[in-house]
Amino acid sequence: MAASRHQQCGTSLQQTLKLTRLVQKESINLIKTYKASQGEMSELFCKVSVNNVPDPNISGLEPSERLLSIYTHLQDFFPHFKRVYEQQTDLQSPASPLLRELSHVSASSRNLAALVTSLYQSLFPNLPVPEPAGGPTTLPPPQNVFQQKVYGCVVLKTYKVLLSNVSRELRTLKSNVCRRIQINTLF
Repeated sequence: MAASRHQQCGTSLQQTLKLTRLVQKESINLIKTYKASQGEMSELFCKVSVNNVPDPNISGLEPSERLLSIYTHLQDFFPHFKRVYEQQTDLQSPASPLLRELSHVSASSRNLAALVTSLYQSLFPNLPVPEPAGGPTTLPPPQNVFQQKVYGCVVLKTYKVLLSNVSRELRTLKSNVCRRIQINTLF
């Protein structure tokens, strides 16, 4: 039992880490595409601070809590991606590479959330599986074009920070939790 948990820990965690890095890379490209498609002053849009964007910092003391925090944070971004996509649909041509990339990163993020859930289940089989976050996600009120461009850039930049935090967290999990499982299987 413990030996298979060790194997799952390594395999599940490796898959999750791999997808996190991929989505992280895609999000960096997405920000470049976003800035390029916003016209002049796009660098400025990304420097403004905005309320209502989820916090990219992972919380919790225990590895299980931190993994749940990752899951919840990923979930928190889904409505924001949807809003940015809707806003950009009004601002971009239907053939815009930005719309395609936004859809792709959003889909990859949903896959990442599913992998995190699966990892959580394999590492902590006795803890309840997280329910999809259905809590109140605060989206911004109606915005003018300038505000939409700022909001989109801030959402994407903040998401990139979240992915960096997730990547770091998964590496820590790998070195702490998986190693602990491996040591327990030896004795």
